[in-house]
Amino acid sequence: MTERSDSSRRLLLVGRGRMGTLVETLAPEYGFVVAGRIDRTNADRAHEWPAADVAIDFSTAAAVPVNFPKLAGHGLDVVIGTTGWGAHEEDVRREATAHGVGVVAAPNFALGVNLFGALVERAAELMSNRSEFGAWIHELHHSAKRDAPSGTALALSDAMRRAGYRSAINVSSTRAGVIPGTHTVGFDAPAETITLTHTARDRTGFARGALEAARWVQGKRGWFTMRDVLGL
Repeated sequence: MTERSDSSRRLLLVGRGRMGTLVETLAPEYGFVVAGRIDRTNADRAHEWPAADVAIDFSTAAAVPVNFPKLAGHGLDVVIGTTGWGAHEEDVRREATAHGVGVVAAPNFALGVNLFGALVERAAELMSNRSEFGAWIHELHHSAKRDAPSGTALALSDAMRRAGYRSAINVSSTRAGVIPGTHTVGFDAPAETITLTHTARDRTGFARGALEAARWVQGKRGWFTMRDVLGL
């Protein structure tokens, strides 16, 4: 389906939600021409999908394991911004390896939140031997967000564990209004509290990060995260 070209980046969008629409609006700033969209009206007609070089998927958790083999089968590198499909990750990784494509999968593509994750990991490392401090993660999102806790909150918890933090981490969620996304990591002791917070003011950061990842992953093979894209 795809013949790669340095002079043309053709982007295939998967999903017709707010994020897909925003990615489409910003795509020209990153050198992409939107070749087309995949949604429920044409997802089962992969033979009719337009030629492209890379796909960005902001669809649904149920759609990811169904659409990914078709995308990979067409030789497309894929950026997956959808969350909640982790139970199928092993199968998706297998398809990526079988077809020799590059994949960037992340629960949150905002550049700032990924740098925030690196800060949280370092804080957890410093706190790993301080038993007097208890840890928590609290995340807030809009009322329409389906998964709770967020994929970003779970990724922050995993990062803390990788850093050697072994005490309990209380993770909680709020779903209300139109909040784009706020994540707070805290450490509390009897006489003091430390908090680190990342707040998204709108969704453009997520879309821009996904487009950065799409530009970066072209021509690569393997499974990557935003840490790879940012060189963290």
